[in-house]
Amino acid sequence: MLVKTFGSAVYGINAITITIEVNVDNGIKFFLVGLPDNAVKESQQRIEAALKNNRFKMPAKKIVVNMAPADIKKEGSAYDLPIALAILAATEQVNHKCLHQYVIMGELSLDGSILPIKGALPIAIQAQKEGFKGLILPKQNAREAAIVSDLDVYGVQTISEVADFFDNKNLPEKIKVNTREEFFENLNKSEADFADVKGQENIKRALEIAAAGGHNVIMIGPPGAGKTMLAKRTPTILPPLSLHEALETTKIHSVGGKLATDSGLVTLRPFRSPHHTISDVALVGGGGFPQPGEISLAHNGVLFLDELPEFKRTVLEVLRQPLEERKITISRAKFSVEYPASFMLVASMNPCPCGYYNHPEKECVCSPGVVQKYLNKISGPLLDRIDLHVEVTPISFNELSAKRTSEKSVSIRERVIAARQIQEKRYNARNGVYCNAQMSSKQIRELCAINNAGQTLLKTAMEKLGLSARAYDRILKVARTIADLDKCEHIETQHLAEAIQFRSLDREGWAG
Repeated sequence: MLVKTFGSAVYGINAITITIEVNVDNGIKFFLVGLPDNAVKESQQRIEAALKNNRFKMPAKKIVVNMAPADIKKEGSAYDLPIALAILAATEQVNHKCLHQYVIMGELSLDGSILPIKGALPIAIQAQKEGFKGLILPKQNAREAAIVSDLDVYGVQTISEVADFFDNKNLPEKIKVNTREEFFENLNKSEADFADVKGQENIKRALEIAAAGGHNVIMIGPPGAGKTMLAKRTPTILPPLSLHEALETTKIHSVGGKLATDSGLVTLRPFRSPHHTISDVALVGGGGFPQPGEISLAHNGVLFLDELPEFKRTVLEVLRQPLEERKITISRAKFSVEYPASFMLVASMNPCPCGYYNHPEKECVCSPGVVQKYLNKISGPLLDRIDLHVEVTPISFNELSAKRTSEKSVSIRERVIAARQIQEKRYNARNGVYCNAQMSSKQIRELCAINNAGQTLLKTAMEKLGLSARAYDRILKVARTIADLDKCEHIETQHLAEAIQFRSLDREGWAG
């Protein structure tokens, strides 16, 4: 008897429906065809043990399992459940009449329990698109899949539950999630707050500007000055995720297997902080079967690179293209996948190997030339993509022990949202541009016009401070954001003056 069930394969952040055909006939042996990998081939032993331990029989006949389309490689153990169900239906141990209405996914344990899978959300989205009635998957993934409307989602724990479902016995409860209610309920739940940071008002101002314009920022300062603490609070001042952004972010984390058990929608902007020993593949994504890297997991959020010069040169260089294009393409011989990577880069570094160059109290012990060599670990093209360079100085005991409360993230975020709304109107008719950081050179000339006083100030600054030519456009972009924060239509001299001070690493002789 021939029976068909339906599963799904995830490529990039999208899914493709897989048809699983099982034919049971006279003869012996188990055949699995359709480009399965080793994990799929090993399903025979898992299925056999699971069936025998749950009152079912593994037929002593010739079983042919075909996974179509046959030219797409099938990977992972999530096909155990649909294959097992098809075998049971083909041997009339389970009713097969409704099998074609459902997408079924899950990994089988030897005792018949069902283990969680990756990519439940894109699988659910594809099932809904193709008109399936429902989705049956592990209970741990059910809330994640239930985000999709117009699809019946059932979370199951054992293969016996699935068999009973198709035999109309002990029907499991449909999992329902009110997506909008959950989204708005958890939108502002964040434990970190800028009010926790004592002093460092100039750094907070720089991060506010960076958040308002989508700019990348690097903080340079000695150990213990608060760079990491400030970076971790940056997502709290970014505008809240829109529902579309939340769904897209959840899809990426679902594919990467980073969602917590029984979690639904990702409602807070991601904050990713990889260690400096990370490989370039782990950062951008890839592998034999491509998975999203840290830059994609930081999509719509913040990627924090602590101790930037300690990262391998090759790792830092692969950042250059995603910073410009806001996506990453992983190419293989037979296919390529694309992951979104629109993130805000926040980096931090010590000014020298010992960490105390330019320190107001402690003396730097690095030998001559070492400071410049240390800074040269960051290439010019990468530095060119970082708009704000901020010097962080240690705070005094008086500031640290003061009882005065700092401004809360909520207040800063309101100003950031107002500035982003101005930019949204400005770039409404320009495809691919959503904030000031994304402006092209042509758009800078058009939208960042400055008066004669501003031209004189900028010219003087570039000559006196020895600013490089690449700093010119960056200063104009940042000045445009500062003007937006002040709700000014034109860039004034005070906006330019503030923007100029955020180009520390471009100054000639900064590192001696």
